[in-house]
Amino acid sequence: MDENGSSSNAPKNKRKLPLSVFFKDARHVFKMDSLAKEILGIAFPSALAVAADPIASLIDTAFIGHLGPVELAAAGVSIALFNQASRITIFPLVSITTSFVAEENTIEKINTAAAEKQFTENIKAKSNEVMPDDHLLQDIEKGASKQNNETPTESSAARGDTNELVGKGCVPENVEMDECNINIFKSTSVTSSSNKSMSKAGRKKRHVASASTALLFGTILGLLQAATLIFAAKPLLAAMGLKPDSPMLNPAVKYLRLRSLGAPAVLLSLAMQGIFRGFKDTTTPLYVIVSAYALNVVLDPILIFYCKLGIRGAAISHVLSQYVMALALLLILMRKVDLLPPSIKDLQIFRFLKNGGLLLARVVAVTFCQTLAASLAARLGPIPMAAFQTCLQVWLTSSLLADGLAVAVQAILACSFAEKDFEKVIVVATRTLQMSFILGVGLSLAVGVGLYFGAGVFSKSVLVVHLIRIGLPFVAATQPINSLAFVFDGVNYGASDFAYSAYSLVMVSLASVASLFLLSKSKGFVGIWIALAIYMSLRMFAGIWRMGTATGPWRFLRGRSMS
Repeated sequence: MDENGSSSNAPKNKRKLPLSVFFKDARHVFKMDSLAKEILGIAFPSALAVAADPIASLIDTAFIGHLGPVELAAAGVSIALFNQASRITIFPLVSITTSFVAEENTIEKINTAAAEKQFTENIKAKSNEVMPDDHLLQDIEKGASKQNNETPTESSAARGDTNELVGKGCVPENVEMDECNINIFKSTSVTSSSNKSMSKAGRKKRHVASASTALLFGTILGLLQAATLIFAAKPLLAAMGLKPDSPMLNPAVKYLRLRSLGAPAVLLSLAMQGIFRGFKDTTTPLYVIVSAYALNVVLDPILIFYCKLGIRGAAISHVLSQYVMALALLLILMRKVDLLPPSIKDLQIFRFLKNGGLLLARVVAVTFCQTLAASLAARLGPIPMAAFQTCLQVWLTSSLLADGLAVAVQAILACSFAEKDFEKVIVVATRTLQMSFILGVGLSLAVGVGLYFGAGVFSKSVLVVHLIRIGLPFVAATQPINSLAFVFDGVNYGASDFAYSAYSLVMVSLASVASLFLLSKSKGFVGIWIALAIYMSLRMFAGIWRMGTATGPWRFLRGRSMS
């Protein structure tokens, strides 16, 4: 068996692809064992935290909508621009932070446990060493313990023997039996005192270099994003389609500039969420996020209507809630982690830049595909565009739930790879993928029934509702594919396979862009959805290929029995 857990007969089975790994223990997918509890314990709070932001934005939109259609449209354009800018920086930062923190924290625990074990063994070895005079002291103790049972003659004889020893210099004068007992007590209490000191050391703050690096990058990226959006607000909004004479321009500029002041808090909050995810703690961020957004909802009507700040009040309430969120997470994190590194050399700047750059290319590829699909739908006219936008939002809803599973498998796999516990790697990856498939099937049924009977909720236009129902089979049928694709992303990140994740998605995007152009021209609205189904299927296939062919970090699967 080598260090990767591959057996010695791996060359014989090299050509045998371990595709059966995806069906390993599939009968246990509904079993609520310790593994399922660990996965769901991370996934469920994470999914709720992800869902909190769009829910809060929806409430914001409802309040702004009471100001009038111009303000609502202006806020919509500004929010879309802000979210797009944030997406480019947030996704790479959070993803690599989760993996690096989980890996580093696990390695530190392993090293600490090994050091404690070695220290304890050394103390025991020293305490068991026999000093030259120890046998003599033990004989003296035995003689003292027998004094109560001896006759006076025997007792005096024993004292005489002791005095004789003193006279010979074997035992120093003035050494009493209590002092001997004290010396023995001191030698035997070393272990207990050392255990106390080790327990105190275990309660000290941890130093995680990747956590400090993530906060540094979050601060820098947040400041850069804020400066860019504030000083280039008008040209960026013009690129979004707002003309200089548009009534939406002025309120959009005001809203964007105010909301951009919260960019550093947004980036820091998400970086700290990545750190907590690395510690497998998604519950603490959930409580903070829900509390902060509750504050946002409370402040909205006060600042918008009571203080008569209008659309500016909505932006201010959002910024204040983001800074409260960032401060609360920072205070909690400071209790667990020493955020100041011993030196600049301890920061993992180049590692973050390298892997962050790879994921940045991935984000650009994903964004380009989705933006191109929306652009091609818009060229078909307002009715197809309205139906497409409705279907797209429902289509991506599964990501809110599947992302929770992706976060769980990423954090657990990063720890398991660091521990070289390859058996747990296999079990966790396969169980989470099986859960994601079941989730996708459930979402497929829910979306199919809900969108068929509830299409009228999204539009009163008969033509729009008709097109929504035409797109329904693609939206519903691809839900299991979407869930698997999103969770495969978490699997790749947990294995720190960022290069493959980036390069494969760039290739997938190139193929998808070609299919979008070809199918939109020949099939129109339906062609766009066929191309998007191809896009998600290729994403899923890229994940299956990496793990199913036992390449990259999955080489240890070669020669293993999956029974």
